Amino acid sequence: MERVLQGDCLKLLKEIDENSIDLIYLDPPFFTNTIQKLKTRDGDKEFSYKDIWKSNEEYAEFLYHRLIELKRVLKNTGSIFVHCDKNATHIIKTLLDDIFGLNQFQSEIIWYYKRWSNSKKGLLSSHQTIYFYSKTKDFKFKTIYNNYSETTNIDQILQKRVRDINGKTIYAKDENGNIINSGIKKGVPLNDVWEIPYLNPKAKERVGYPTQKPILLLERIINLASDKGDIILDPFCGSGTTLIAGKLNNRNVIGIDISEDAIELTKLRLANPIKSESNLLRNGKDAYNNVDSVVENFLYDIDYIPVQRNSGIDAILKETYQDSPILIRIQKEHETVEDAIKQLQKAVEVKNSKKSFLIRTNDIKSIFECSIYDSKIEIINSASYGLKEVLINKMSNKVK
Repeated sequence: MERVLQGDCLKLLKEIDENSIDLIYLDPPFFTNTIQKLKTRDGDKEFSYKDIWKSNEEYAEFLYHRLIELKRVLKNTGSIFVHCDKNATHIIKTLLDDIFGLNQFQSEIIWYYKRWSNSKKGLLSSHQTIYFYSKTKDFKFKTIYNNYSETTNIDQILQKRVRDINGKTIYAKDENGNIINSGIKKGVPLNDVWEIPYLNPKAKERVGYPTQKPILLLERIINLASDKGDIILDPFCGSGTTLIAGKLNNRNVIGIDISEDAIELTKLRLANPIKSESNLLRNGKDAYNNVDSVVENFLYDIDYIPVQRNSGIDAILKETYQDSPILIRIQKEHETVEDAIKQLQKAVEVKNSKKSFLIRTNDIKSIFECSIYDSKIEIINSASYGLKEVLINKMSNKVK
């Protein structure tokens, strides 16, 4: 079932039966007191909506009446996830405590992500908050497990643990005092800090809507607190991400939004769902740490920025050369110098670099046999020279 409704959710919620919804997610206006705008990638269309309020009281009253209706339609086994940022967390938490009750508060989820920004004076914002409340204590919940931390003691994994009479965690023992082995190793239960990448400008699923969230974030919520066939409701559906995530995970979905553009966009996305994969979540941080360790071995005492997901560059020096970036590439194992130069040349052209370096690490093909020459690329034989000394000599009186 897919229902996409245009209008004020306060009115449309009254048409939904009591105790009929299994899971609610909402990403209401954030009380930013700005007009949110964003254009599609091709620039043909601009989406916008007003997030302007006269006072805290007006904003709180707006949400209060809608949260009352959302509680009414939610099943006793259901849960609600309310998304907010620093502008409104204090207001929303107070409303949820009042309407659902402090005893039904389950978690304050921190969605953590990395973003580049030339922000104003102060700390760079890199998280948003999602409040998780249930309607009753009898709510659906499926534990999701992550891999054990690298610092986890092996005994903690292999041996069963219980609590003693004082509530302290101890290793379980049988009647003869022998340690009891643990059963199936499931991993570590998901915690309340979720590192899920923000949608980058080139993500396939990005549609140009100002508050669009990644499908991966909504999928985690859906899989955590609902079953296949359940009904998921988003009363401020925006670009329709909740509905897309629900559809991809075999849920029934209902979306409401007051914007005609948002409803049109949601219907288009439902007709052709597109989901971007995350290399970070699929491969894990270790995959990137391995790349970093290789770079660190060569650039350990040089100021640089490691580069991920780029076949031509491994690092960028923090210094510049004639106001252009200095790119570094390390010759890979089983890679000829010629192939390495070709990869770096592409990056040099795209990034408009006037001076870059290839660090030669093996003798698969002699540099003197290499048919490629580029005045913007210098080759350093790392086996013969101290890299830092070479870079200093080559960049002396040139870097600015």
